[in-house]
Amino acid sequence: MNQTIIEIIARQLGIREKQVTNTIELLNEGATVPFISRYRKERTGSLDEMQVLQIKEQDEKFTELEKRKETVLKTIDEQEQLTPELKTRIQNCYDPVELEDIYLPYKPKRRTKATIARERGLEPLAKIVMKQFERDPESRAQLFLNEDIQTPEDALAGARDIIAEWISENEKARNIVRRAFEKEAVITSKVIKGKEEEAAKYRDYFDWNEPLKKCPSHRLLAMRRGEKEGFLRVSVKPDETRPLENLTRFFVKGQNESSRHVEMAVKDSYKRLIEPSIETEFSQLSKEKADEDAIGVFAENLRQLLLAPPLGQKRTLAIDPGYRTGCKVVCLDEQGNLLHNENIYPHKPQEEKKLAAKKITTMVEMYQIEAIAIGNGTAGRETEAFIKRLRYNRDIRVYVVNEDGASVYSASSVARKEFPQYDVTVRGAVSIGRRLMDPLAELVKIDPKSIGVGQYQHDVDQKKLKNSLDSVVELSVNAVGVNLNTASQHLLNYISGLGPQLAENIVETRKENGLFASRDELKKVSRMGPKAYEQAAGFLRIPDGKNPLDNSAVHPESYLIVKKMAADLKCNISDLIQNEELVNQIDLQKYVTEETGLPTLNDIKDELLKPGRDPRKPIKVFEFADGIFSIDDLREGMEVPGIVNNITKFGAFVDVGVKQSGLIHISEMADRFISDPNEIVKLHQHVKVRVKEVDVERKRIQLSLKGVEQD
Repeated sequence: MNQTIIEIIARQLGIREKQVTNTIELLNEGATVPFISRYRKERTGSLDEMQVLQIKEQDEKFTELEKRKETVLKTIDEQEQLTPELKTRIQNCYDPVELEDIYLPYKPKRRTKATIARERGLEPLAKIVMKQFERDPESRAQLFLNEDIQTPEDALAGARDIIAEWISENEKARNIVRRAFEKEAVITSKVIKGKEEEAAKYRDYFDWNEPLKKCPSHRLLAMRRGEKEGFLRVSVKPDETRPLENLTRFFVKGQNESSRHVEMAVKDSYKRLIEPSIETEFSQLSKEKADEDAIGVFAENLRQLLLAPPLGQKRTLAIDPGYRTGCKVVCLDEQGNLLHNENIYPHKPQEEKKLAAKKITTMVEMYQIEAIAIGNGTAGRETEAFIKRLRYNRDIRVYVVNEDGASVYSASSVARKEFPQYDVTVRGAVSIGRRLMDPLAELVKIDPKSIGVGQYQHDVDQKKLKNSLDSVVELSVNAVGVNLNTASQHLLNYISGLGPQLAENIVETRKENGLFASRDELKKVSRMGPKAYEQAAGFLRIPDGKNPLDNSAVHPESYLIVKKMAADLKCNISDLIQNEELVNQIDLQKYVTEETGLPTLNDIKDELLKPGRDPRKPIKVFEFADGIFSIDDLREGMEVPGIVNNITKFGAFVDVGVKQSGLIHISEMADRFISDPNEIVKLHQHVKVRVKEVDVERKRIQLSLKGVEQD
C-alpha cells in the first residue's frame, strides 16, 4: 500500500492515515461499504458510510493513476529516453494533469507542422533561433535550403513551427496559461446561425457569457446539451493579453532578430496549440465538476426518495387513474400480493360515477382495505376528489403517490416475471400500491434514472452516475435492513455481500424449504460462503425467529457477547430486548476486547433497546387545496399546500395538485442566503407555498416560501 497515497487521501478527507489504511485493507479483503461502516468501527475509527465510500472512490482513482504511470513509463522506455531522474519524477507524481504534462513531449503524435519541419532537417536551425544569440538568422537559414526549403523565410517558418511545439510542451508555459484560465476564463455561448427557430428552448443561451468559475452546473450542462444537439457554439477562453505577455516574458530573452522569431512562435503556439489544448482541459474539468454536482443532487434526491416514509403492511387498494381508458384498480394484501383487479370509469367520457362508487366501496369491504393509494398522474386529482367523497364502513386513509417510473416498471422484465398473466395497466397499479406500502422495496426494481428526481441526468457521465446511484441504493437498503422471508430477489440483490446469484438462491431456498427460522440457516443456501454470510447476515431480519437477535442489527458474530450480558444479569436474551431497565444495567466496559470496542458495544445496546428500528419517519396523509385541479385555477398571491417532488441546485419543484410542478427558486426559499435547497426542504416534504407567478402559455409556475407560515 503506497504510503504517499494514504497521506494524500487522509489530508483530502481530513481524517487520520490509520483510518484510511485500515479501510482500504478491509475493502481489499472484500468487505462492502455498509458492512465496514456498521460492523468495523474499531478498525475505521467510526467512519460513516459516506467517508468509507469516499476512501473507496479515492483509492480507485489512484489505482487508475498508477496504471497510467506504468503506460507512460513503458512508452518513454521504448523510445530509449527514460532517464533515472525522469523515472523518479513520474513515479513520485500524484497529479493526473502534471503526469500528462510530463508525458507530453514523449507522447506519440500524429504528423504535425513541427514533424514535417524536422523531416526537412530544420531542428538544428530551431535550436539556434531558440537560443536567441544569432543576430542574423536569415543568413544562417541559407544553410538549410534544399529542394523542400526554397527560401530562408520557408526555413525560418519551419523552425518557428518546431519552437511553437516546444513551447506548447513546456510545463511552465502550460501552467502560465492554466493560471489565466483558472482566474479569467469566460464561458461563451452563441446560437448557430439559421438554427434560431429549432433552438427555441435554448433562447437564454443564444448570446450568453459569464466567468467559468461562477457558472452553476445546471447552466453549464444546459449549454453543453445545446452544443451537443448542434444548436449552440460554446467556448471557454480568457482574454489572451495577459497569458501572451507572460509567455513572451518567459521565452523571449533578447531584442534581436532571433528574439523576434521566438516571439512570433510564442503567439502561434498560444493560439494554435496551447490555448485549444487548455480549453479542452478546462471544458472537460468544468463538465466533470458540473457532472459531479448534478450526480450529487440526483444521489441525494434518490436517497430521500428511497427512505421516504412507508405505510407498512396494510391491505391497500391502489388506483392508476385515467380518463378515456378508465382507472385501473387493484387490491393488495399486507405483503403486497395481488388479490383482485378491475376497471372503473368515474370520469368523462363514460362518467359512470354510481357504478364506480359501488365497486370501490364493495372492494374496500370485501378485501378489508385499510388504505387507498392514488397515482398522481393524469386524472389523479379528480380521482382523489371522487374517492374522498365516498363513505366507507371503516376509517380509510387516502394517499396520493408519486407514480414516476411506475410505467417503466410495468413494462420491465421484472414486472413480467412477477405478473406474467397481467397487462401493464395492472402491473402499474400494483406498483403504485406497493410504493405506498414500502417505497424502498418497490423503487429498487426501477432504473433510478426513470424515477424523475434528477437534474440533467442524461447529460452527465453515465458510468459515474450509475456507480453513484447504485451506491445510494445499496446504502439505503442496508440502512433499513430487509425481512429475509418476504424480500424480493431484487431487494436482496442490494444487500451487502449478496448480488444477483445469491439473491436468486435465497429465494429458491425459501420456495423449496419454506421460511427461514434463523440467520444460521442462510449458510445452507447454495454458494453462501463464510465471507458472503459475514457481509450479509447483519442486514437480514427474521421476525418471530428462533433467536430474537435475528430480528435486529446485532451481527451474529456478537451473539455470544449478548448471551454473556444476559447471563451476567441472570436473564435470557428475550428478557433483555426492549427492557430499558435491564439494558441500562449493562456495564459495557466489562465486554471490551481487542476485537470488540465501545463503538460496537454501544451499537449493540441501542439495538437491544430498539431492535430492527426502521430509520424512516412515519407516513403522513397529505391533502391538496380544494378546487385546484389545473394551472388555470391558480392565482398570484394564493397560498396552497404542496409536496416537494424534485430538488435541483437552483431550487425545488413542488406538486400543488395541478399537472405542472411549480418552481421555488433558491432565492425564494428564505430571507437569508441559501447555497443548497436541501438546507430548507427535503424530497416529499409537505410545504405551504405562495403562488408568485403563473405563465399559462409556457406552463410555468413560480412559487415562494418567503413569509409563508408552515403548519
